[in-house]
Formats: sequence, structure tokens, C-alpha cells
Amino acid sequence: MFIGEYLHNLDSKRRLAVPAKFRKDLGKRAIITRGLDSCLFVYPLTEWEKVAKRLSELPTGQKDTRDFVRLFLAGAADVELDNLGRILIPDFLSEYAILKGEASIIGVFRRIEIWNKERWQTYRKEIERSTDKLAEKLGEIGAY
Repeated sequence: MFIGEYLHNLDSKRRLAVPAKFRKDLGKRAIITRGLDSCLFVYPLTEWEKVAKRLSELPTGQKDTRDFVRLFLAGAADVELDNLGRILIPDFLSEYAILKGEASIIGVFRRIEIWNKERWQTYRKEIERSTDKLAEKLGEIGAY
């Protein structure tokens, strides 16, 4: 399970250290792809297989479904953790998430998200202001 928030530097070769607490659950190989809200999603291989299977079962007759599945799967890359626990972020994904300097790495239960530090701070502050409303909506559907 991935939880917590960390700051790590993206080096000049676009390598990013995965927080030590995440490495065991992530394994030596992972899948990184375009996420939502301009961040990157990183999945352990076993979790990625589940996500990809669910996506492959969606109907292809709907354009918005096809568009999302294409973007999500075409934007995926297999990455390996090196001996120092770093992953190499592909150019196109680094550009998508506007990664430079420090990156925010957050645990979201079954996946890791990698954010541009400033975008994450802005996003987090927005969500923090509406936490009560979000909790109420989750309560309405019995999720909280």
C-alpha cells in the first residue's frame, strides 16, 4: 500500500528516486503512464495488469472511452528501478507532467503519483479547502 507525500529531485537525466518506503511494494519493475490532473501514475506490474484488463474490457464503440484508453495505454512505459531506487522518466511523460527540479511523489493506495511540485501544492490547497464538502458527498454514497 502506498501512502504519504515526499519531495525528491529529478536529476539532469530525468531520473527520480522512488521513496524508500515505496520500493518494496513497487518491485524492481513498474509501469508509468499519463495520469489525471497533469500528473503521472506509477503502478506495480501486478496492479497495472488489473487496470489494463479493466480498460481492455470497456466498450470501444464510445469515442470518449476509446480516447481515454488510447491515451492511457499509449502513454505507458515499462521502467526499472536502478540500484539506487531511481526510475528514468521518459521525455514525453516528463513533458506531460512538466517535471523539473523537485517533484512531489505521493502514495495513493495502489499507485504512486508524480507531480510537478508547484502544481501539487496548488492542487492540494484547493482540495484542502473543500474537504468537508467532499466528505459529505462520499458519505452520501456510503463511502465515508
